[in-house]
Amino acid sequence: MFHRRPAALNQLSATTSESLARLAALEGFSRSILVGIVPLVAYEVLGDKESVATVYTIAAVMTLLVTLNFATFERLLQRRWVLSMGCGFLVAAALALFYSKTYTLPFGIGLRSAAASVFSVSLSLYIMDYIGKRELIHVESRRMQYAGAAWLVGPFLGTFLLSTNARYLPFLLSAISALAALAYFWSLRLGQNQVITAAQSTASNPFRSIAKFAGQKRLRIAYGITLSRSCYWVALFIYGPIYVVESGLPTWCAGVLLSGISVLLFFSPLVRKFSDAIGIRQLVVSGLLLTGASLLCLAILGKANPYGIIFWITGAIGGWVLDVLGNIPFMRMVRTRERTAMTTVFSTWREASELLTPVIVGLVLLWFQFHIFFLVLAIMHFASAVSATRLPRRL
Repeated sequence: MFHRRPAALNQLSATTSESLARLAALEGFSRSILVGIVPLVAYEVLGDKESVATVYTIAAVMTLLVTLNFATFERLLQRRWVLSMGCGFLVAAALALFYSKTYTLPFGIGLRSAAASVFSVSLSLYIMDYIGKRELIHVESRRMQYAGAAWLVGPFLGTFLLSTNARYLPFLLSAISALAALAYFWSLRLGQNQVITAAQSTASNPFRSIAKFAGQKRLRIAYGITLSRSCYWVALFIYGPIYVVESGLPTWCAGVLLSGISVLLFFSPLVRKFSDAIGIRQLVVSGLLLTGASLLCLAILGKANPYGIIFWITGAIGGWVLDVLGNIPFMRMVRTRERTAMTTVFSTWREASELLTPVIVGLVLLWFQFHIFFLVLAIMHFASAVSATRLPRRL
């Protein structure tokens, strides 16, 4: 299924996976320190959820265009420069968001999301180049642990600094972390003990691959699982902080919520152990059902309420399970010859969720109260759980 790794990398399995995990953590910290700030700043500048949804929709369209043209970027620049470009996007995003003007918000949010997309696609392709099939779950759980450290500290630190006189610090730290990720990536390529060498595969034009992707039932199911999971995280990271403020709690509590759920990432090896015992498919279905049930409870609860934060947390537990296992169905079922082409298409789940979620919010608010949005997401998760039961019992 995967290209055979170079001999040097076969001797450095642990080093390879840990180095990729550290790289992901540096990039993750750059985004996490602003994750609780961006929706609050947008809400403060724009004044209502409808305008926030519009800004995020514009940003998502921008990001989707970047992702779908990943293959073009890679052909023109090569993957190492595309990943470097993603780090540059993060620096530019921090600057645009710092100014917090109506016209800079979509640009900053879009660049930040585009950076995450470019980095995610590049890292996924590197992982499939250099990590063996049997090591995938171990690599994903280790990556979640490293990411957990970044996402544990980042959201709370960002919202705390925003409430002080040094409002510029979160944006400065985000830019510094992005530059550190860039420097570390090039050290992996250029150091004496190289972990990442030249890319072993290249992405093809995704527009030619979408129809082929859609024609494969199992890939469609895998995409639906990941899309549902990502829509929940988009809802949490955009509307979760607003929910906290509207429920009457102080702003720093939004950072506590986002940082607190990141603790779950440290327990990612538990998901791996359970998957060995009862199977990946069963855990994926359970995660989707738990998040769907939590969203249903939020819909029933109605207006923002401090007790509703409990259901945001239980939904995050289901999302945590899907974070560790959600990409495995795709990685194990994609055909070898189509791997890079399908990866580029599959990776649009991030942009699709960032586009779909605010669009759903905008449509719901035309006729209903905001809490109906939770009901729509719950139905999406239940539908994905039903489709996931059609995956092979032992992935």
